[in-house]
Formats: sequence, structure tokens, C-alpha cells
Amino acid sequence: MTDRPADRPIAAPDPAETGVDVQPVEIEALPALAEPAAERNGGRKPVLEMRDVSTHYGLVAVLRNVNVEIYSGEMVCLLGGNASGKTTTLKTILGYVKPSEGEVVLDGEVVSGLPTADIVSRGISMVPENRRLFANMTVSENLDLGAYQRKDKDKIARDREQVLDTFPRVRERLKQKAGTLSGGEQQMVAMCRALMADPKVLLMDEPSMGLAPILVEQVFEIIKQIRELGRTVFVVEQNANMALSIADRGYVIQTGEVVLADTAKNLLDNPLMREAYLGEL
Repeated sequence: MTDRPADRPIAAPDPAETGVDVQPVEIEALPALAEPAAERNGGRKPVLEMRDVSTHYGLVAVLRNVNVEIYSGEMVCLLGGNASGKTTTLKTILGYVKPSEGEVVLDGEVVSGLPTADIVSRGISMVPENRRLFANMTVSENLDLGAYQRKDKDKIARDREQVLDTFPRVRERLKQKAGTLSGGEQQMVAMCRALMADPKVLLMDEPSMGLAPILVEQVFEIIKQIRELGRTVFVVEQNANMALSIADRGYVIQTGEVVLADTAKNLLDNPLMREAYLGEL
């Protein structure tokens, strides 16, 4: 997780330290999508919503009136630079921090304010930044931990086979200690572990962080495979080009506010995106 702790002010990142130089873009108004959300999704309700969510660390407002909708089977990305509020968005969804205003709704139930364990048990799984596998445990044991809250043994076994069929490299490494895998293999195992929870929504925090460019392409191919399994995925990323290339829709967040929201194709073509990401797209 990359956001600053509650007792420190949030400062603009130093490009010399981060290697990322993302400048704010002044946007007067959030452009509306071509159709209302309900019409775009056949009248369905979102599986995950953030409704006018504001989150503070002490007196510092980190999120301001954030609205996000994610529908079943979609892949949605949240884009932004360092200290933009991306990670705090995930922390708020997972209950690590409570919104000071607004609410988080999962499958029609308000979950903001619930303990993180209760939110996870209701159907949210997370692939954390830098993977965070148990290095001294085998790949098989790491997968087992993904299903630790589940009781449906028969379906756990079926889900495990589906995961291993989809990612045969993971099957090949089942007896190997996770800490001995390559970075790309570790990311694959982290995603498989999260899938073993059988989540309604799979959250991913900076899946390309710290990986070589060739591995970044592999990771996004993995995410695409997960999406093709019919999973609902919410990806937080700085790599706008890669994320939008496989997403259905995207949101852009700057200094805690959503400043753009549109289909992935429209965001890729949006000149404000090109300006914000200084030629990354």
C-alpha cells in the first residue's frame, strides 16, 4: 500500500525518487458518459459501488466525493499518479479506513463501517501490491490460504482445478516454495490465490509495480485471462495504456477526486488523458 499514514501530510511525489512524473490536469467538469449506467448495463445494479465517498486521514481529505460503479463481469480500472488517492480507494472499499462521508455498497448491502474480515467474507478478494506471498510456503499452500474462509469443499476443489487449468505454470510449481519463483510467476500465484476465495469482486493494487516491461505484458495477459473466466475485476494502476487496453471502463483520479470516467476506448482517445500521462498513452 502506498498512501501516507494518517499523521503525515500528503506531499507531491518527487519524480527523481519515483521515476514517475504525472502532472495534474485542470478539468472543469467531469464529462458524462454517453448513456446512464443503468441503461448501459440493462438495468442491472452494480455489484460494487462507492457513493459520494470522502475519506480523511486526520484532518487531511484524501478522497472527495468519489463515485464508482462496477458491474458483474466487468473489468474496470482506476488510474492516477502517486498520492492521487488510488490506494486509499482500495483501503476504503476493504474497510481498512472508514469513509467520513458516503458509503460503500457490495451486492446491494452497505459494507462501509464493517470490519475488513466481514467485508472479505461477503465477496471481495485482493491481490496486493508487491504480491505478498508466503515465501517459505509452497505454491499449493499459498493457494489453500486463499480459500481459508470457505467451507464448500467440493466447489473449492473444482475452483482449484479451474485455476490450475487456466494457469498451467502454477500447476507446474505447486510443490515449489513461493519465494523461489520469478516475479511474473509470483504475480500469477498471487492472482490465483485471490481467485481461490471465489470473490464477487477481485481487487488488484498496482499489479505491474516493480516488474520489467516484458513481465508487465505477461501480467496484463494474465489479468485478461482472469476477466475471460467471467470474473469481475477492479484494477488500480499507473500504467494507463496497459490497463485501458484490456478494461471495459476506467476512472481517473487526481488529488482524491475522480476527474474523468468513461469507456476504456474513449479514455484512450481522450486528449486530457494524453496530457495527464505525458505521452504514456
